[in-house]
Amino acid sequence: MRTELVSEPGDPARPNEDFASVGLPASGHGGALVVLDGVTPPTGDDGCVHSVAWFSSRLGGALTELSLTYRDLTLPEILSRSITRTAEAHAGTCDLSHPRTPQATVVLARWSAVEVEYLVLSDSALLLESPDGTVTALLDDRLSHVPPATLTSAARTDATLRNQEGGFFTAAADPSVASRAVTGTVPRSSVRALAALTDGATRWVEKFREGDWTGLFTLVRKEGAQALVSRVRALESADAELRVRLGRSKTHDDATVVFVEW
Repeated sequence: MRTELVSEPGDPARPNEDFASVGLPASGHGGALVVLDGVTPPTGDDGCVHSVAWFSSRLGGALTELSLTYRDLTLPEILSRSITRTAEAHAGTCDLSHPRTPQATVVLARWSAVEVEYLVLSDSALLLESPDGTVTALLDDRLSHVPPATLTSAARTDATLRNQEGGFFTAAADPSVASRAVTGTVPRSSVRALAALTDGATRWVEKFREGDWTGLFTLVRKEGAQALVSRVRALESADAELRVRLGRSKTHDDATVVFVEW
């Protein structure tokens, strides 16, 4: 099995708020991957004494442990339990009801000899490649259907869209959000490789239009995950003055790619 993981901060002076892990049990049977993209809050009070990076690490660690240890639990159950565990770790010090309490997007995949399970919440991406080379993008695209004009104000987004019906959902402090995730199961025989990416890496497709999901997957397979991140960084730097046209809030974003092939 080939595994590759690259995670690069958007700004070296700031903590990387992404989280990524690949777990391969000592038994040699199956495995799991976790990719989170911590949501950077606007400047101001978010009701929490902890950083987004702290939250991503806590939630990601719980997801990794439970995915590998509790094979009898479904992925939504694992996400729900992991959110609860993380919330309990700071409920005594923080206001978890605050709309900007630390939160993250989630990609979770787990495989056995028989099947591949997946869960996607918010705008990170999971790509599956079949034995014939067909690439399927598994996405939670609710955020892309929100009118851009409604996202211009952080206060309006928090009040009407964030973790709200008709808006979009992220993993924060409410375990019930696990039921909102895009989930499914496919036969292991129908998948020869997969890739999980935060939106800092999917910009190559979604913002810069350099190619489609198949092109991105081919790039990662042939040149490696770092090659994709490096190309995104070059595109961002070359086009920094056109951030408004591209709809980018940051010149550079944390970018994470996990690739698994068997």
